[in-house]
Amino acid sequence: MRVSTALMLWVPSLTASLLVLLPMSYLALRVLGGGLSAWRLVFRPSTLEVIWNSGVLAAAVTACSALIAVPLAWLTVRTDLPGRRTWTVLISLPLVIPSYVAAYLFIAALGPRGMLQQWLEGVFGITRLPTIYGFPGALIVLTLMTYPYMYLSVRAALQGLDPSLEEAARSLGHTGWETFRRITLPQLQPALAAGGLLVALYTLRDFGAVSLMRYNTFTRVIYVQYKSSFDRTSAAALALVLVVLTLVLLVIESRIRGQARYHRAAVGAARRAKTIKLGRWRWPALAFCASVVALALVLPATVLFYWLIRGWLAGEEFVSLWAPLRNSLSVSAIAAIVTTAFALPIAFVEIRWPSRLSRFVERTTYIGYALPGIVIALAFVFFGVRFARPIYQTIWLLILAYVVLFLPQAVGAIRASLLQVNPSVEEAARSLGRKPWEVLVYITLPLVRPGLVAAFGLVFLTTMKELPATLILGPFDFKTLATVVWGAVSEAFFARAAAPALLIILASSVPMAFFVVREEAGE
Repeated sequence: MRVSTALMLWVPSLTASLLVLLPMSYLALRVLGGGLSAWRLVFRPSTLEVIWNSGVLAAAVTACSALIAVPLAWLTVRTDLPGRRTWTVLISLPLVIPSYVAAYLFIAALGPRGMLQQWLEGVFGITRLPTIYGFPGALIVLTLMTYPYMYLSVRAALQGLDPSLEEAARSLGHTGWETFRRITLPQLQPALAAGGLLVALYTLRDFGAVSLMRYNTFTRVIYVQYKSSFDRTSAAALALVLVVLTLVLLVIESRIRGQARYHRAAVGAARRAKTIKLGRWRWPALAFCASVVALALVLPATVLFYWLIRGWLAGEEFVSLWAPLRNSLSVSAIAAIVTTAFALPIAFVEIRWPSRLSRFVERTTYIGYALPGIVIALAFVFFGVRFARPIYQTIWLLILAYVVLFLPQAVGAIRASLLQVNPSVEEAARSLGRKPWEVLVYITLPLVRPGLVAAFGLVFLTTMKELPATLILGPFDFKTLATVVWGAVSEAFFARAAAPALLIILASSVPMAFFVVREEAGE
């Protein structure tokens, strides 16, 4: 590897790693300054019980997300499912709904005295429904809001798979199911592991949904410590325990995906797999897609429309949302570009030049994603006030916080695509006199385009709904759609929150549709 190539890859990789370790340094300074009293809180039986609750919920949400995401990805990539581009957009959109908004909407629709129960009481006389609170409610809401992480990751991997292995299996007499189980599914292992890790970490760090569903998790204890005490040392100690849980998940994910490579065996242009005819299974497949979209997108959107119309009829005054919309779109686009730019060299170094250092850099990116947003935000306040005054309370410090929060989403998506690129293609280009940067720009980047699109889309959509870092680090009077929604919900003006919440969904659906159409047109 030439010196210029090494600098081009390692400088942004190490910079991103240092950024991610910044919150860790903040937590360590807090805990070291607090003595042993903070650790007594960590080892209380009630805290250990909450850690158990968090682990069980994370495992259940990850498993349920996989059961939803893999069939959806296969149907929209490999089959002649009618309207599969539209389904791809609709299936991905629940990613933009804030979890606390989704939980509130599900409670309003399916909870005690909710819209469904009131309708059933009027028609059938049913006065009580099974409770949605607790573990079932948290599992349903978080699964429906996080399965797109696995869907986009698996979809990108499916688009890059070499179809020759599947064709060989079928020529040997294997059925479609046997081919998928024995050939396709093992090749999806890295994408499943990367997507599953994102789902598990999102579940561990979520606060809004589990709080509204009255399910006590580890993150809620951290928030309570931050809010109930001026001494944040105990909360910092608990946050460090969350980092330990993250490291355990990283080890598990690493064992699952292993060291295998899943690139195409043939050298040359990528060949698209033959489209599978669904035949009589078309209608069950459509019903499955429609059911998922109905629960994850149509139900929340319907309840939002209900509140919007109800508020309008009640004379609710709606303020202009142009400035929050412009802020949300611009900051999300910048964050997605910067994060993807940092993620590409990290994934490239980890795959093409594996070493302990590259492995360490890639692994550290996931630590920031597991920490609650308020911990990341406070760490950057500490950093900005003491060491980066010129960018404190500017959009650029906020962008750096977004990079820390969402970097693993981009790294996982690009890594899954890069694993499918045969290194011999790049070697051939170099042997023909191409410079390293030319190989990267003209050979590698086009081949990992699905991963880059997935990385940009994931970061863009999740930034649109990000709240704690935006509230704490945003410039003065900087409002996004998410902060407007939060402001209305926190004051119990849900009719007022309906319009910006719907706008988040609509504004996110446009770029998502654009990328899906461009992506499929380029195949």
